[in-house]
Amino acid sequence: MRASAGARRPIPSNRFTRTESSRAMPILIFVFFAALLAGIPVFIALAFSSLLYTHFIAGIPDFVILHRMAGGLDSFPLLAVPFFILAGNLMNSAGITNRIYDFAVATCGWMRGGLAHVNIFGSVIFAGMSGTAIADAAGLGTIEIKAMQDHGYSKEFSVGVTAASATLGPIIPPSLPFVIYGMMGNVSIGALFLGGFIPGALMTIFMMLYVTYCARRYGMGRDQRFHWNVLFMTFIAALPALMTPVIIVGGMTFGWFTPTEAAIAACAWAMMLGIFLYRSLSLKQFYKVTMDTIETTSGVLLIVAAASLFGWVLTTTRLTEAGAEALLQFTDNRYVILLLINILLLIVGCFLEPIASISILVPVLMPIIVKVGIHPVHFGVMMTLNLMIGLLHPPLGMVLFVLSRIAKLSIERTTMAILPWLIPLLLSLIAITLIPELTLWLPRQFGMLK
Repeated sequence: MRASAGARRPIPSNRFTRTESSRAMPILIFVFFAALLAGIPVFIALAFSSLLYTHFIAGIPDFVILHRMAGGLDSFPLLAVPFFILAGNLMNSAGITNRIYDFAVATCGWMRGGLAHVNIFGSVIFAGMSGTAIADAAGLGTIEIKAMQDHGYSKEFSVGVTAASATLGPIIPPSLPFVIYGMMGNVSIGALFLGGFIPGALMTIFMMLYVTYCARRYGMGRDQRFHWNVLFMTFIAALPALMTPVIIVGGMTFGWFTPTEAAIAACAWAMMLGIFLYRSLSLKQFYKVTMDTIETTSGVLLIVAAASLFGWVLTTTRLTEAGAEALLQFTDNRYVILLLINILLLIVGCFLEPIASISILVPVLMPIIVKVGIHPVHFGVMMTLNLMIGLLHPPLGMVLFVLSRIAKLSIERTTMAILPWLIPLLLSLIAITLIPELTLWLPRQFGMLK
């Protein structure tokens, strides 16, 4: 019996036909980028371009499309996302940032260019709590930029060092991008967290060396004398806050927590500090923090759901396989491939925020890195650093816009202030790319990698 003219043709459950596959690339890519250029939010651009293909060309039933989007959110590790966001927001609202900053001043303020070193060291500590670059820039950045200007540092230099140090947030664990990458790429989140420690330390060293160079070149002095008693008192005041990364990473390393349970423990600890110890978190503040967390989490999960559908289309139309084969036909040299991927990620990072970039690109790039023997944990840290550098640049760099608003600088002046700080960041990226053991050594020592 012949099918009616309006009936849809049957579609294979896991593959499109070769003809359909050949249509997918121009339609998906063109519609997606056209929607982005029109100013449409990322998750709508992802969902719309995918639906245009799956519904109108491939004829896939709507319930299958919805199932694919819901399936992208059906992941236990993804539960860690709202809790890590809540923990970072609680730290910002409970007065913990001030104690961290005071301890950083007592530790590094005596060095030449002291408050610039303080800026970097404070970000190292706060990175162990927030997990995002924007939280670092918005939380500590407000305190740091004002303090540096009060001590005679130029506004541009203050903004530049604050922007560069904010990139440490997602590299030193915990890290929201690592959670998303681990979920999308089926990679151990605990191994990613441990893998970020040495790269984060390397970035810190490069940035502090650059501050030392600037201090000597421009004659910067010391901002305060070193006092053991001040260091001790500020350390005691900040110690409960400093325990947060110990609880998170230590619990995961020794098998006490899963990533999700570690995020819940971080929230409980932050609430204990804010409500009972520091007594700086009121009911009104807690309500605001909760609403901010719900808003941020909703945005993240919408992107993940839409990107799951987009990634499924890329996979089932064999576009990921075709991309991998095309690149490997061009070159099979691991270092050339790493160079090309780094360039791609730096460009993408300027246009898409990290969660969207990871959700879209991991299904595309993972087959390539597996075929050339690049470890997924090494690639995850490298990818995250690339995308963090992208946050510092127009047209869509969120850290750039946050610091421009905090410092009351134009976007143009903020961009020029950040440019010199690409030197230590790119040196770090080169080292992390070329020396995989910087990322892989620590997870191997704790038995998380073979």
